[in-house]
Amino acid sequence: MKINLTSPVVSAVWLYEHQEGDNLVVLDGTIAKSFDSHTLQISNARFFDIKKKFSDTSDPFPNAFPSETQFQKEARNLGINNESAIVVYDDKGMYSSARVWWMFKAFGFHNIAVLDGGFPNWQNAGYPSKFMKPYEGPKGNFEAKLQSGFMQFFDDIESASKTKTHKIIDARSAERFNMQVPEPRAGLRRGTIPHSVNLPFTDLLNNGKLKPKKDLEKAFYMRAEKDENIIFSCGSGITACVLALGAELSGYKNISVYDGSWTEYGSLTSGNMNDPKTWTKEELLAYILIYVSHSDLNETWNEKEYMLSRVDKKIYERMHKQFKKDNDYQSIQKIIEAVQTQDYFRNDLADLFADIKLMAFADGKYDQMERATYANLKKILKDG
Repeated sequence: MKINLTSPVVSAVWLYEHQEGDNLVVLDGTIAKSFDSHTLQISNARFFDIKKKFSDTSDPFPNAFPSETQFQKEARNLGINNESAIVVYDDKGMYSSARVWWMFKAFGFHNIAVLDGGFPNWQNAGYPSKFMKPYEGPKGNFEAKLQSGFMQFFDDIESASKTKTHKIIDARSAERFNMQVPEPRAGLRRGTIPHSVNLPFTDLLNNGKLKPKKDLEKAFYMRAEKDENIIFSCGSGITACVLALGAELSGYKNISVYDGSWTEYGSLTSGNMNDPKTWTKEELLAYILIYVSHSDLNETWNEKEYMLSRVDKKIYERMHKQFKKDNDYQSIQKIIEAVQTQDYFRNDLADLFADIKLMAFADGKYDQMERATYANLKKILKDG
């Protein structure tokens, strides 16, 4: 029996009843997972390794969209054919499986669906599971044909944000979108893409399963009209695809995903330097060192040389420009706010104070004004 999927989502019951389909391929699209013979999965599932096999690992940002050649090669290695019917799942319910679904669509393959509720729902239903085994069957004949418009990249998002040609919808949590908590990726600043709106991907789910269609439609209706061009973003291009899945089920047609998402955008842009909540640790360090070096109204070459040994030149120049705009009171308030924002410095202020002292000693002297500034900063930051 050949399977032709008519919906982008299937239930555990449906998959169980169609396991014997002649062209069925079940993919385990769990991210951050490696092959482990002691890990359970759906019987005969093939591990779709997003991180190592289906991402451009030469790209500095995570989960980068692979080339047509790479995707075709790795899909064939999993025995996928042009005639296959693919069901993909992950071990969180509804998370990275949507990324796999979207990538296949981006490469011109549409006979694919996501298992609603994923592996947890499969197990809760009492359906059989087996320990992971590597795929050792014949190679497939899958042909990747890259489609335009599915994936957006940095230049696309910059243009869309400035010209407002697209509605940009961010799938991160409200706390991350509103800069109330740090980004989980070390060194990544807080912030949002200009003119974007927030729809946490978890708002589409109930216990790892998609909410009813009417609830999905309501969530999207509050953010965008059905005829609008939409770009979905998130942290690194994974959960944006959950929004893409929900949008397709809700009847939206002009949808795309920003591949690099906030990890790329936040890394390649400086954000609002007047808002210390958006500063990275390196930007904060640069600002504090500049503040101390100017306590005697004279930043020496040796002090600047030390600062450039600790922070990137562009960051130093950016923060120096901001420092010149601030008066002494504003500088202190920004330092306090930024330190409170950065858990690292709250947990380990000793490193920060060591940097301040080393910078102050860089010109061979540690004058009275620098000592006073250091003591004042130490008191303020420790008390804060």
